Amino acid sequence: MLLLKKQTEDISSVYEIREKLGSGAFSEVVLAQERGSSHLVALKCIPKKALRGKEALVENEIAVLRRVSHPNIVALEDVHESPSHLYLAMELVTGGELFDRIMERGSYTEKDASHLVAQVLGAVSYLHSLGIVHRDLKPENLLYATPFEDSKIMVSDFGLSKIQAGNMLGTACGTPGYVAPELLEQKPYGKAVDVWALGVISYILLCGYPPFYDESDPELFSQILRASYEFDSPFWDDISESAKDFIRHLLERDPQKRFTCQQALQHLWISGDTAFEKDILGSVSEQIQKNFARNHWKVGKTWSMECFKKKQITRFDFLKVVVKSGSEIGQKK
Repeated sequence: MLLLKKQTEDISSVYEIREKLGSGAFSEVVLAQERGSSHLVALKCIPKKALRGKEALVENEIAVLRRVSHPNIVALEDVHESPSHLYLAMELVTGGELFDRIMERGSYTEKDASHLVAQVLGAVSYLHSLGIVHRDLKPENLLYATPFEDSKIMVSDFGLSKIQAGNMLGTACGTPGYVAPELLEQKPYGKAVDVWALGVISYILLCGYPPFYDESDPELFSQILRASYEFDSPFWDDISESAKDFIRHLLERDPQKRFTCQQALQHLWISGDTAFEKDILGSVSEQIQKNFARNHWKVGKTWSMECFKKKQITRFDFLKVVVKSGSEIGQKK
């Protein structure tokens, strides 16, 4: 699907702006109605002044979105350019974020989690078939299409996605709790980083807390580098062994041994009937409230190589983590 940038002097001649939906690092998203129709879009408004030095990021996002068309991926419908702004007209999804919807449910089972993961796996498998690595999969980027109970889940936010043209990628980026070990080690990496992130998401969906967590980034990275996580009692007592086996294959430290999306889709927890149907909403929602309260689950900011170098963790500290973790990996049973 080829979407040329349509030139306009004033975006209000194309869309009627309704209300603000949200904002990002250098953009604002508004609800907009197409002039002459009732069609609504989520319009991402990016000031060109804010884009200086970051043009490649937006061009990359547009290039990725132009290539994709999948029922579980938020679509780019149009691109407009004015003298002062770039506008991305995105498919409007109205069902809210993943955690919010889980909290609102009357019941929630392992089977429900399996169905959610299957949808995301299908979308990411499609991306991988096109050579696209998302690189920032996390619960905040999983949105429901509609408010209805049977709504599908949608993958969004392709700002860090990359088209992998046969070669491995090398830029460190992502959100700390969801990044794979090979990315932290600054090794060349590929599609397997998305599978790792899906492992983290699957883990959270079944217990309500993350497999890796520490207030200190170096300690958090050390846990990830060692793939050090547990299925703690009592939170995992009512979860099937099949679910745990599925997660082990996704949170495999070695990217060469880690499941691909296709292998994950074929696992019995996804394709079979091994997911338990016991209601786990009480335990999971309590842990989500405790660990992902709205006032701090947004703090898990996405970072790029630039802030990796500048702020999150110094290279000296990072190398200490790698050395420490490397010595501990051999001791891990």
